[in-house]
Amino acid sequence: MSEKERIICVCGPTASGKSALGIVLALDLGGEVISCDSMQVYRGMDIGTAKPGPAEIAVVPHHMIDVADPFEDYSAARYAEEAASCITGVISRGKLPIVVGGTGLYFDALIKGGDYAPKPDPAVREELSALARTRGGEYLFSMLKEQDPQSAARLHVNDTKRIIRALEVKIATGITLSEHNERSRSIPPRYEAVMIGLDFEHREALYDRINRRVDEMFARGLVGEVASLIRSGVSDSCTAMQAIGYKETAAYLRGECTLDGAVEAVKLATRRYAKRQLTWFRRYGRMKWIIQPDTPDPDEVRRLSTQYALSSEI
Repeated sequence: MSEKERIICVCGPTASGKSALGIVLALDLGGEVISCDSMQVYRGMDIGTAKPGPAEIAVVPHHMIDVADPFEDYSAARYAEEAASCITGVISRGKLPIVVGGTGLYFDALIKGGDYAPKPDPAVREELSALARTRGGEYLFSMLKEQDPQSAARLHVNDTKRIIRALEVKIATGITLSEHNERSRSIPPRYEAVMIGLDFEHREALYDRINRRVDEMFARGLVGEVASLIRSGVSDSCTAMQAIGYKETAAYLRGECTLDGAVEAVKLATRRYAKRQLTWFRRYGRMKWIIQPDTPDPDEVRRLSTQYALSSEI
């Protein structure tokens, strides 16, 4: 690709107005939306992920929604591959790709491109998992310290899932996950990405929006949605069921807490997640931030975002 393809990225914490802005930009600039949300990829998880509904999708085409079953262990590498294919399709139709979401890891994987770690070998994963069960997590961690000291230094001894992944990469490629990541970071970005970030002048304004959104989710039937997933066989060990809102609601359905307790737990977890999202996106030096007042002005947000999207400065 002699000239990088241009995409618009709308980032920021949950409940900051990203989805609505993505639709506005798509309408104004002749674009299509590519979701960048690690949980909106799952079918049957609509309410708790604030997934765009039929009305929004009827106005503007949306991609990377409902592309996996909740039983699957979806990855950033798979997202990058599939979202890149969507972007190619959007551009081939003469439209502007507008990537919208709050999953920073997926943004990184998509924009940076590069060489991804190999897909796990089920046999190797089962063998390592069996070692963890029979000999304990500390034994597996000692293996990692010997084979990949850098990864071991940044992982906790109880983080069995990531320890197994690091060992898988070493077994499959002969190089450590740390070395693989270092090589990937040296590869130039595959897209010319305009990064637009949404935030609020006062943190409490964002937290208030989060609290109201959580109340709306439960009012719309989040408990029933989670119960349906459990009845279909989605277990607590599935990545999808670890999502904020689903994990806490499942605990309520098991009788481990009251409904009010689950609601408050979801609000707290979501506020903490929003704080982590802001920390992640503030690493992007080229991000063009739109800082909104407590009562956002949609027209001003639209004006600024359109100005940034059309700017020649990246």
